[in-house]
Amino acid sequence: MKQLLLLRHAKSAWPDGVEDHDRPLAHRGRRDAPRMGAYMAKAGLQPDFALVSSARRTQESWALVAPALAGPCPSRTVPSIYEAAPSAILAAIRQAPQDSERLLVIGHNPGFEDLAALLAPAGDADSISRLRTKYPTAGLAVIALDITLWSEAAPGKGRLEAFVTPKTLP
Repeated sequence: MKQLLLLRHAKSAWPDGVEDHDRPLAHRGRRDAPRMGAYMAKAGLQPDFALVSSARRTQESWALVAPALAGPCPSRTVPSIYEAAPSAILAAIRQAPQDSERLLVIGHNPGFEDLAALLAPAGDADSISRLRTKYPTAGLAVIALDITLWSEAAPGKGRLEAFVTPKTLP
């Protein structure tokens, strides 16, 4: 059994003249990212590896989440998950270190919302309803996958255990 954590980047800014890939976090994003990291630490959701999109807003989100975690977590920047379709994100997940048990992926919507629905059509009813309604920035989907290797990740193999957003945190 593996556990996949899909964390959408925190809220980004829209500065004039800045390409989408280079957009930084907004004030709200700089506030929410460490809160989500602290939640993950408190909830026992310590990843043992992270895949992070190459976009500036995902890199900045990771830089703020990582120190709030319960311990260090190695990571890899994966350009192919920037603004990617679910199939591209799933391909990156399948290439994750196979010995990793809890994988964190930091990326973008709508790919994350679609991938979560594809991987985990069942699970906590309230979480599924909220995820399908909106996958906001800094939203975290926690998916249990009935697999032994990441290369086995496939549609329908997961169960949505939780969907947490900054607004649902105390």
